[in-house]
This record gives sequence, structure tokens and C-alpha cells, in this order.
Amino acid sequence: MEGPDRFKGNVLLHRLVRCPGCRLVWLENPPQPAEMGKHYGPTYDRFIGRAGDSSDQRWRSRRETIRSYKSSGKILDLGCSSGSFLEALKGQPWELFGVEMSPKAAAQAIARSGANVFVGDILDATFEPASFDAITCFDVLEHVYEPRKVMAKVRHWLKPNGIFYTLVPNIESGEARLYGSYWYALELPRHLLHFCPTSLKYLADSVGLQVASLEVHRNSAVEYSFRYLSDTLLSQVGILRKPLADADAPSIPGRVVRKALRWTVFAVCYHVARMMGPGESIHAVFQAPGPS
Repeated sequence: MEGPDRFKGNVLLHRLVRCPGCRLVWLENPPQPAEMGKHYGPTYDRFIGRAGDSSDQRWRSRRETIRSYKSSGKILDLGCSSGSFLEALKGQPWELFGVEMSPKAAAQAIARSGANVFVGDILDATFEPASFDAITCFDVLEHVYEPRKVMAKVRHWLKPNGIFYTLVPNIESGEARLYGSYWYALELPRHLLHFCPTSLKYLADSVGLQVASLEVHRNSAVEYSFRYLSDTLLSQVGILRKPLADADAPSIPGRVVRKALRWTVFAVCYHVARMMGPGESIHAVFQAPGPS
């Protein structure tokens, strides 16, 4: 499969390849780490930040998942961004830690949550072995260059019976099959890796983490995927719109049209995707072995 960066409206094509054994899909010839920053930037940070800061229900469900395994202790959030999840744990019986690449986002996370945040790459963090009762990693693992090394770090940092709770998009979902290169969660070239349950379990097995729970959930991105597809169709008749990264907030007529689409076209697309395959998000909890 090939596709461009539809979020930013770039035309350079990126190619995905798949391992026939473990089913992992990855970006062939990805940008070098020193060049990757230009594929993110303020527009991406604002877009992602808005999604995270408006997700109280999402954080509540994630707290409940963690609570079913661990009720207190030290918790580390990898890729903690501006700290909205850590803030959701503030005041509870947790000692909070984070890792974040962006100094600006890390400063916000510290201010919001009071967490101890390491600024830099996950692989450069220097936490002691067996430090954490729980480690979380939400929508981050697909961005890393060396996933096995990251998982090995996680295994190294977890206490015996500690848990690693991660969420990643599911490349074998119904929406991925329906939209192909227009699927919003491809996020080329920012997503270097594309997991399915098989490949994620294979990665965890490779460092000695055991499956506690491995599920797929619905997390539809039909509106954004449809936006990408409609942008292409409109461009073929000479109508050019701003890419999603630069799009203005919808006007009142635009909101009316969007609501109508949600009741009609988007509803049909959502049900077609359900028939074509499983949910769009993998929710996995892995556990470190207990004391020998």
C-alpha cells in the first residue's frame, strides 16, 4: 500500500510493507529521526491536544482498566504529552511519572499533574529497574523507531507482576480495510508501525511480557477518513480545500451539513466497516512475570 500525508496535504508517497510471519506493517524508508520533526509541528500538536483534553470519559475508562489490576503505586505514562491522563490520576494513590519528547508539553504536564517527567526519548530515560507498578503508553508505540527496544525497557522498568497498558490502532480493522490509504489512523509518515493483535502479542512475547488482556474496540474515524476521500474527489474537479491540519473551524452551515452527514453517509460507512472487520483500536494489558 502507498499513500501520502493527507493530514498535511503533502503529495510525497510513502510505502507500507508487511511481515508475513508476525503480521507487523511498517513504513519503508521512513524519514530519519532528525527530519521527523517537520512532519509534526504546532498544527499537529494542537489537533492532538484538543482530542486529549476533551476526553474525560476516555480517561475514566482507562483508570478503571488499570484499577482492575493495580490500585496504587508508581505509574509511568510514556509519551504523556501535556499531561491530561496524568492529571486525571492526580490526587489518587499514585506516584506519577512521565516521559515526553517536547519540552513545552512536558512543562505543561508537570504543571497540570505534578508528575516527575523525563524530557527526551523513551530509550534515553534512566529509571531504575523494577521501579513501576504500572506503565501506560497510549497512541505512542506506533510512532517509535525501535519498538522491541522500547518494550524491553518497559519490561526492565516493571516490578514483578507489574502491568503495561497500551493502545494502538488496528491495521486489520474494518475501517482500515474499507478506506485503504485514506484511513485516518495511517497517519503517514508519523506512524512508523501498524499493529494488529497478532503482531502486538508477538512483540510482547519477545521481551517476556505475558498477555493479561488483548481486545479490539471500536474507535471510528469515519469523519476524518471521509474528509480525506472527499478532498481527493473534489480536487479532481478543480475544488481545492485546505488540508485537515490547516482547516478552519466549521461555520454554522458547515456544522449543519456535518450533522446531516453523521445521520446518513457516515452512519452507512460505520456499519459497512463493522461488517468488513473488527474494531479500530487495540487495547492490550501485558504483565511482567511474578517473583520466581
